[in-house]
Amino acid sequence: MTRSPSLTVREAVVLAAGNGDRFQNGTRQSKLLHAVLGQPLILRTLATAAAAGITSFEVVLGYQADSVRRVVERGAPRGTRVHFTYNAEWHLENGVSVLAARHRFADRRFALLMGDHLFEAPVLSMLGRVPAGANESILAIDTQPATPEVAAEATQVRLDGDYITAIGKGLGDYDALDTGLFVCAPALFDALTAARASGDTTLSGGIRRLAARRLMRAADVGGASWYDIDTLADLTTAEGLLSAEPQPEPA
Repeated sequence: MTRSPSLTVREAVVLAAGNGDRFQNGTRQSKLLHAVLGQPLILRTLATAAAAGITSFEVVLGYQADSVRRVVERGAPRGTRVHFTYNAEWHLENGVSVLAARHRFADRRFALLMGDHLFEAPVLSMLGRVPAGANESILAIDTQPATPEVAAEATQVRLDGDYITAIGKGLGDYDALDTGLFVCAPALFDALTAARASGDTTLSGGIRRLAARRLMRAADVGGASWYDIDTLADLTTAEGLLSAEPQPEPA
């Protein structure tokens, strides 16, 4: 397959539809509105992406859609454009939320971000510049050794060179962890549609179908920090580590 240098990706789909069942903070408020070092989690995600060069966001809403939308509209990074898509089936897995944005990205590449994942801007910048075939998608992976506890909670990845051959929870024999940062080709949408038809509504289900066609590649984050915020304890841990790091510029 001929790979040509990708144009730097400037548009991102941000998944912000889930209700975070494991995030027990004593209220029913979406975890995306919970503060990380004084900034709502969803706004920190957008600010970091903007620092990486993203100028346009497609935010997929679901649980507490009105509240999340108000926070984003008031605090989106300066100089960026934000469009919203509502996923009425937000109670299903995240692959359905990606499909909700299909009408906006049927003909071009896009970054795909989890609203509840914290990451470093240079990683997303790097991912957007990885040379790729027209139908190839790229996932940022972490090959650093992980504790058994972290590995058990994370989505695991198996590799053949820089191609992903397997992805999912509990692989057992794995080579890296999925950081939740992607640059995707529109081919992902057909893969997700096929996965859903077989009863799998996860994003990983679509990624597995791309991997089976040798269309799913990996790029190592090179030791950069990233945090998947599933629980209040995750957020507390991330805040402690992030407090010593440079912070994204507020909007």
